[in-house]
Amino acid sequence: MEKIFQKIDNFLQNKSNLKKIIVIYWPTASWKTNLSIKIAKYINSEIISTDSRQIYKYMDIWTGKITEEEKSWIPHHMIDIINPDTYFSVWDFCEKANKKIINIFDSWKIPILVWWTWLYIDSLIFDNFVSKAPRDENLRKILEEDRIKYWNEYLYKKLKEIDPKYASELHPNNYLYVMRWIEVKTLTWISKLDFVTEKKLKYDVLFINTFSWDREALYKRINERVALMFKNWLLEEFQNLLEMWYKKEDFWLNSIWYRELFDYKNWVLNLDETIALVQKNSRNYAKRQLTWMNRYEK
Repeated sequence: MEKIFQKIDNFLQNKSNLKKIIVIYWPTASWKTNLSIKIAKYINSEIISTDSRQIYKYMDIWTGKITEEEKSWIPHHMIDIINPDTYFSVWDFCEKANKKIINIFDSWKIPILVWWTWLYIDSLIFDNFVSKAPRDENLRKILEEDRIKYWNEYLYKKLKEIDPKYASELHPNNYLYVMRWIEVKTLTWISKLDFVTEKKLKYDVLFINTFSWDREALYKRINERVALMFKNWLLEEFQNLLEMWYKKEDFWLNSIWYRELFDYKNWVLNLDETIALVQKNSRNYAKRQLTWMNRYEK
């Protein structure tokens, strides 16, 4: 930690016309929470979660949500703010999180953004990252009808046809993002990656990533974490969510891991097969995260 603290000290001493923000960007299951707490204590600041699922209540074990004890009295924001059946776009997140950032600045503190969802991080730190292309309700209706009829892979293939590079960075089950960028590309002929190449930092940002494990070590950690989640009543949490919030069209049901739990519930997979599949899909998710992390390195 001494090297990280020295890096932070140097960052704070460097003068800039822009306000300062710290971004922690590790892959999944790589101790981001522990690191963020130590840094928040060191600079007396507050943490903004940028996880697209930790914003939802009742999804604690599945999202690896920080506990009250783990928070160590450090203020945390953008966690448990809406119910699982509520649609919440990147734009919605950006609007609410930016207000938190302003409040932290007003307290003469430096916000710490802890990265789980790269689109959320980028929407906060870059100018003009979130497309202002209007919603096309007719197109949305057609896409949603296609999704219900042919399922998520069908929409994902559509996106691959018109924007293959960006499609490679999404999971097919992230269908809200898939639908949105089919919509944007159809309306503007601008790729998501074109928005990325035009982005400009709004703040003086310190990107912190001390990830130095080899991939085998990371994958071992992911496998252990997934196994622990099942021991810690993940299946029971999933059942409770179904009882409280189940609707066939609810997007949270299509999230990574929940489809696997559905297969277990429907006797398609046994428990060992379910755990192994969740571990495999989590490792694949980490690969995509590492690809995105390379952009921050550049």
